[in-house]
Amino acid sequence: MGDATRVVARFNDGKVLKGTTQDFFPNRPSFHLLPADGSASIEIRCKQLKALFFVKTFEGDRHRKDIRGFIAAPAETAQGKKIAVRFKDAEVICGYSLSYTPDREGFFIFPSDAGGNNLRIYVVTTATTEVKAGPAAEAMAQRLLGADA
Repeated sequence: MGDATRVVARFNDGKVLKGTTQDFFPNRPSFHLLPADGSASIEIRCKQLKALFFVKTFEGDRHRKDIRGFIAAPAETAQGKKIAVRFKDAEVICGYSLSYTPDREGFFIFPSDAGGNNLRIYVVTTATTEVKAGPAAEAMAQRLLGADA
């Protein structure tokens, strides 16, 4: 097995679990999370998740204000095309994706704010209400985030 990856699992019901994983693959229905508190490994079914956040640290930086929306940047980068996601709980995430197609169970986003704690995010498609790519993503961010976008 490879190195453990720090993740924060956010569930559809609002529950949050922090820990590490060595066996998450987007095409598998489940993976194992070893909780950060040292408790026993937990099997997580992807369909229960809103998203899986791959993070730099579990603590993050409480004093940092994340940049919402899109930072002045090209419409397409090495991380893919601009993408905006609105979840069923009304949270909005903006970033770039190489792998978004609406018929997939999920897709990865690289956050537009590279200075934040998230390295990448696996979004579960059924947890979303709206996903836009390209110029439509920028318009959606402007509409939903206003001046912050």
